[in-house]
Amino acid sequence: QSQLAESGGGLAQPGGSLKLSCVASGFTLANFAVGWFRQAPGKEREGVSCISGSSGSRTTYADSVKGRFTISRDNAKNTVYLEMNSLKGEDTGSYVCAAMVQGSLSIQTICSHPSLYDYWGVGTQVTVSS
Repeated sequence: QSQLAESGGGLAQPGGSLKLSCVASGFTLANFAVGWFRQAPGKEREGVSCISGSSGSRTTYADSVKGRFTISRDNAKNTVYLEMNSLKGEDTGSYVCAAMVQGSLSIQTICSHPSLYDYWGVGTQVTVSS
């Protein structure tokens, strides 16, 4: 089976940190672009951060997380990470990773069009609260 599984979510205080992992099974993640999306109650799903396939040389971040979140990949572990620092209450939500064959599409395009993704995890909850 081709699956993605997220882990690392939980409860953090404002200003704290969490590191999420997205692990692929049943397929090789190296040539897939990966995006992290989040959704909070009453909010639209947004692309938090995305990384290009293979070397991960292209990344993009939502304006709301720039300077605080870092996306990276370790192809040997079939894993993409999202390091989240300086967490805020508005970061609360369900974080889901997704994978797609990027082709010639730009990293900005794929991060703003979740319908393009082929594989989705089930999500991990991140709650930022004091």
